[in-house]
Amino acid sequence: MIRILQKDNRITKILFAVIIGFAVITMVITLVPGIFDNATGDSATVFATVREPGILGRVGGDSTPIKMTEVNQLAQRQLQQQRLPDFLLPYMSQRAGQILVQRAILKHEADRLNLQVSDEDLRRELQTGPFAQYLFPNGQYVGDDAYINFVQSAFQTSRADFESQVKSDMELNRLQALITGGVTVSDAAVREAYRVQGTKVKFDYAVISADDLRKTINPSDSELQAFFKTNQAKYATAVPETRKIQYVTFDASKLPGGKPQVSDAEIQAYYNAHRDQYQVKEQVKVRHILIAVPQGADSKTDAAAKAKAEDLLKQIKSGGNFADLASKNSDDPGSKAQGGELGWMDRGKTVPEFDKAAFTLAPGQTSDLIKTQFGYHILQVEDKKTAHLRPLTEVKAEIVPVLEQQKSGAAMQTFASQIAADAKKNGLEKAAGAKGLQAVTTDYIAKDGVVAGLADAAPLLTQAFAVAKGADPASVSTGDGFAVFQVADVKVAHAPDFAEYKQHILEDYREQQVPQLLNAQLNKLEDRAKVLNDLRKAADEMKIPVKTSDLVGKDGQVPDLGAMSGPGAVAFSLPKGAISGPINTGREGVVLTVLEKQEPSAEDIAKNFAQTREQLLAAQHEEIFRVYIGNLMDKYEKGGAIRYSKKQPAPASSPFGN
Repeated sequence: MIRILQKDNRITKILFAVIIGFAVITMVITLVPGIFDNATGDSATVFATVREPGILGRVGGDSTPIKMTEVNQLAQRQLQQQRLPDFLLPYMSQRAGQILVQRAILKHEADRLNLQVSDEDLRRELQTGPFAQYLFPNGQYVGDDAYINFVQSAFQTSRADFESQVKSDMELNRLQALITGGVTVSDAAVREAYRVQGTKVKFDYAVISADDLRKTINPSDSELQAFFKTNQAKYATAVPETRKIQYVTFDASKLPGGKPQVSDAEIQAYYNAHRDQYQVKEQVKVRHILIAVPQGADSKTDAAAKAKAEDLLKQIKSGGNFADLASKNSDDPGSKAQGGELGWMDRGKTVPEFDKAAFTLAPGQTSDLIKTQFGYHILQVEDKKTAHLRPLTEVKAEIVPVLEQQKSGAAMQTFASQIAADAKKNGLEKAAGAKGLQAVTTDYIAKDGVVAGLADAAPLLTQAFAVAKGADPASVSTGDGFAVFQVADVKVAHAPDFAEYKQHILEDYREQQVPQLLNAQLNKLEDRAKVLNDLRKAADEMKIPVKTSDLVGKDGQVPDLGAMSGPGAVAFSLPKGAISGPINTGREGVVLTVLEKQEPSAEDIAKNFAQTREQLLAAQHEEIFRVYIGNLMDKYEKGGAIRYSKKQPAPASSPFGN
């Protein structure tokens, strides 16, 4: 609820642009490639600027900057929504920039065609559109408090920015409707589409497993050696580089003189230098009751709300339970269930009227009626904290570990440098012994190996594989201590010995042979099944298992075959009793024969006619709008209307398959 009462904060609209954008427009925008081809400019804060194409756009007219903050925020949001790893951020940033540039171009075109949205249009959209269930449940407005709470919780933005973005999306939707408004589909096309969509099939299918075939591939040693020789380039570095590393490790307990101690003077000095961290702001803990008054309400509505609030205030001052009255009567959904409890609030974080009353009342006091833009409030102050500096005695326990860590880190770094310097003169083993430590030498170890005595060997190995054999001893932090190391020997990446690597070579050989063998077996099965006109007999002869599917539609799944919208879709085009050609799914191969085919009745087609028409129209609208966007991009690019801050690479293929 505190978020409801907070003052509006202007944040970047893109935080919620994709969420509340219209799905078709956003999807189409995302799919159109190839916009990064005419970059100029050198601004670090602006990704691109969009203006009208041609001379008029260069001389005057409106321009729309696409800020780097907007691009980065959208890219981060897409990463989170799609649960992708952080290393894909550069790719997602490229896509995000493309989306925002195209969106700006569409906005320019919509404005040029006078498709702007009025405040009245917006009100209708909020009352009847996708947000109606949150803002107008059962046709009743939830009130300004709940409205603002919804916007802040769902989109982390202000009401004004939310409404501005909804208007922008409505305008783009109008543009799409204008461009695609003349599209129609014939009744015959609708009926045929549903006939195909509603058809179900049941079939026998023989399954050849690639894993089973793999086990049958047993080449001789001479065949494997020939394969090894033919693919010698592939195996040239099959055995990765390994290194023998000499190292010594220690933590703070091994420092000369023991773990450094922290003095009172050092604690006092740290406290003095970081006093701002220990400042406690003035805060107040309150509960409240809100009787909402919608914006623009008439005097009668306002008077009724005020009368209700006055009655509640009278009950409270007569000994009524504030929490019970809040739970039953407050119009604030964020605090109502908690008896109006708002928790601790800082000064200046709520609307002025509310803030003034909350920080004026003493603990235990109840306010008179307070009128704000949201309606009438009754406040009860539960507790207060005055602004003050936490004393050193209170924060000492927080400071000591920080100073101990700092001193230990510095001392260990110095100690490691001393060992490394001594090792350079006398060798690591003698240098370690002189400090009461022991040097250890690993066997040959790979870059992703395990080093004894280290919970996390990655920092040591990363540095050890970055220096030359015999380089001066160096130190590296290991998280809980330090290590001093030197590379004793290096075995470069090389081709393996055939005998040692034989099993790997066998697996590679099998992997290469399986696709050919699978296709050969599938073709043989198909040919034999069609000769016998019986898939089961052919499969029995070849000792291949046969399974029977359920009656499935195109949205179904079949074991070993997968989604029926994929390779198995061929079953819907076959007549009853027909035998398919080979179906290769990668890990399995399938030949099927249709046992039963069930097409939708005329009644089913009629019942689903309207829905199917809408689906076909939506697909046609999407395609036409995609073409429109492509032409529009071409127009703006050729007209010099897109100015990029720096040269962008052409959009790359998605590393995750899109």
